[in-house]
Amino acid sequence: MNDYERIARAIHYLDEHHTEQPDLATLAQSAGLSPFHFHRLFSAWAGVTPKDFLQCLTLAHARTLLRRGEQVLEAALQAGLSGPGRLHDLCVSLEAATPGALKSGGAGYTIAAGLVDSPFGACLIAENPRGICHLAFVESGNERSAWAELGRAWPQADLRRDDATIARLAARIFTRPGTPPQGPGLRAYVRGSAFQVRVWQALLRIEPGTVVSYGALAAALGQRRAARTVGSAVAQNPLAFLIPCHRVIRETGVIGQYRWGTERKRAILAWESASRLASAIADTII
Repeated sequence: MNDYERIARAIHYLDEHHTEQPDLATLAQSAGLSPFHFHRLFSAWAGVTPKDFLQCLTLAHARTLLRRGEQVLEAALQAGLSGPGRLHDLCVSLEAATPGALKSGGAGYTIAAGLVDSPFGACLIAENPRGICHLAFVESGNERSAWAELGRAWPQADLRRDDATIARLAARIFTRPGTPPQGPGLRAYVRGSAFQVRVWQALLRIEPGTVVSYGALAAALGQRRAARTVGSAVAQNPLAFLIPCHRVIRETGVIGQYRWGTERKRAILAWESASRLASAIADTII
């Protein structure tokens, strides 16, 4: 079991037992670690202590964010990208592949790809000259099928493995919300319909650490009766984490399904919420 899997297990435990206010020893036991090692690992991963984190990871918190969701998203769509420390909103430019590029299957492109670690487990990332074109989390033992999926997406491209280059790219992708951008903005190159691209662009405008409902997302796009269609576009997102489909949840406040696993979705939302909490604590101290 790697560090991410231990943290994911602890977050799942917190999600189910937060009302019991479990102590450090109980949380450490849920992760299979000593209290000392768990505290150190969790604090390094989340940026706050388990005790502080417990205060923000509650169903009430999720419901509060959900009630605010429509306003947050609509404001972002109307005002454009603004505000300090919004890494993805500020730094990810999204370009859609042309019909010709879709038809060619990537012919003429050299794609650098690599399997690297992230705060949420191993992931396969690929980049062509136009931008990041693939990002998928990979479960242990599924590496071969992950590479095969990438090959099917770009069957005519020249696919070259370059773990070192991709590791440097991953370090820029998985930067905590609130961290000043390093270097030029990230470019994403996606395959999708015009409607799907609109949905993915809207996802980039959702604040890290907040969530919206599928209905609110549909309404913000002027498609109030198309929540199911919007949900389908969200589910087809080709760039895990980078295009934050994990920030969309059900109207009931339930986290819901995630293409790369519900536990991973919980972990990503928790990580982003912890970053917001850490910033709030720092601002209070200052």
